[in-house]
Amino acid sequence: MPDLLWDDVRNFFDPDLMGALPDVSVAGTSVEDWQAVFDLVRSSGWAWEYSEGSVAGALRPAVEVLTRPADAETVDLRVWPVPGVLAIFRPMVAEEIDFDVDLRELQGQEGVDVLCRFLAVVGRRLGKPVVMTAEGDYENPVFRFDPAADRVVLMAGPQLI
Repeated sequence: MPDLLWDDVRNFFDPDLMGALPDVSVAGTSVEDWQAVFDLVRSSGWAWEYSEGSVAGALRPAVEVLTRPADAETVDLRVWPVPGVLAIFRPMVAEEIDFDVDLRELQGQEGVDVLCRFLAVVGRRLGKPVVMTAEGDYENPVFRFDPAADRVVLMAGPQLI
C-alpha cells in the first residue's frame, strides 16, 4: 500500500500552487548527519554529481564541505534516486539538511511513490523526520516522513491550497 495516494495529494504536486521546487528539510542535524547522507548517496547506487560553483569534483567529507569559508562557491550535491528525478542538496549549515525536488518530474502515483521512497530512505538513515513544504513556505508542512510510523504522512488538507 502506498504511503500517499495521488488522488489525495495531487494539489501538492501542482507546480503552479506549490512552486516547482518545494523545500525539503531535516532539522536538528549535525555534521555527522550530513556525512550519513553523503555515505547514503555513495552507497545507494543512485547517480550523483558534486560541484562547487560550476566545477564538478569528488564528494569531500562533510566536515570539509561545512567548514568552507563563507565566501566560498556554493556547493550542490545533485542526486538522481531514479532516472529523470533530481534532488539537489545544498550543504550550507550543519544544523539543517535541505534539498529541493522538482514537482514537474514527480507526477502521478509513480511520482508520489518515488518521492515517498526517497524521503523514507533519507529519514530512515538519519532516524529523523523529513519535511516538505511549498517553495518558501517553511511554516506549513505538507508531507513528512515520520520515523515512528516508518512512512510518509500527509500534514495538510487540500483546502489549505
